[in-house]
Amino acid sequence: MPNRVLIIDDDTELCTLMKKCVTQEELEADIAYTGRAGLSKIAEQNDAYCLVILDVMLPGMDGFQVLSEIRKSSTVPILMLTAKGDEIDKVTGLRLGADDYLTKPFSINELMARMESLIRRYTTFNQTAPMDILNLKNMVIDKENRTVCVHGESVDLTGKEFDLLAFLASNKGRVFTKKQIYTQVWEDEYAFDDNNIMSFISKLRKKIEPDAEHPFYILTVHGVGYRFNKEA
Repeated sequence: MPNRVLIIDDDTELCTLMKKCVTQEELEADIAYTGRAGLSKIAEQNDAYCLVILDVMLPGMDGFQVLSEIRKSSTVPILMLTAKGDEIDKVTGLRLGADDYLTKPFSINELMARMESLIRRYTTFNQTAPMDILNLKNMVIDKENRTVCVHGESVDLTGKEFDLLAFLASNKGRVFTKKQIYTQVWEDEYAFDDNNIMSFISKLRKKIEPDAEHPFYILTVHGVGYRFNKEA
């Protein structure tokens, strides 16, 4: 498993502090002070990272642009750092594929907790036994390799989209509220409006459903939430 964390932030003192936290977890840490430098390190290291800590406010190429570029080729967990009170930054980051966010200024204990949660979840998904493969109707979800095939064709999902799909499919037929989905998949206190979950569901449907307007796999239970079709 990858054992390195990439920190992308132009605040040199904060980077030094975060690197110290990372090394205390017996992980290695790389630092990039610009978005382009961070993308170069990801390209050079070739899937060596188990977590990327990414600041929104970066010189030149901002954090959202960096996030979008990373998500074109990688499902590595991404922890976004946002300015205090910028709710729109948090929502935008999550919708672009970030796995979690942390508002500046933050405590070291909170940083460590967020890091541990994301790395543990990533490690768990990637070390799942080979038998943990979901064979569904015209769909195969491989939790070990974090891959999804629909009608024999590979489907590119972000890390959070995969987690969401795997969670629902693993509980086929069970109805979940938006709050339950958020707390189970994001492992965090429910802090966003329902549009955030709806946006993720919509994007996921467009990627896996033969007809996103009339979904077969992820069904809406009006007034309640969503469930994965038990007939799938």
